[in-house]
Amino acid sequence: MADLNKYRDCIQELLKEYASYVLLQEDVEAQIIVDTQGDRYQLLYVGWRNKRRVFGPVMHFDIKDDKIWIQWNGTEEEVGDRLVEMGIPKQDIVVGFHPPFVRPFTDYAVG
Repeated sequence: MADLNKYRDCIQELLKEYASYVLLQEDVEAQIIVDTQGDRYQLLYVGWRNKRRVFGPVMHFDIKDDKIWIQWNGTEEEVGDRLVEMGIPKQDIVVGFHPPFVRPFTDYAVG
């Protein structure tokens, strides 16, 4: 049985870690959006860099059917591996941004 509270805590910890990286960039704010009722979690950047608007998601996770769905990962790091290091079983992680026909070739759940 999945420990959904642990899954929620791990996702939020990961988002907080990545949000701290934006502090190096002037006039860009990291926003963490948490919807525990719908189990949706997102990190996005908002602000200005070199007179250009910055706005967009960095990471997005959902919890559905007792699994963590990585819906978007705009980083170079494999966040699935990070979740595994935090104690989440690979069979409870779905890389949702991969098409369904690719998922069986990953080390993670297919859906």
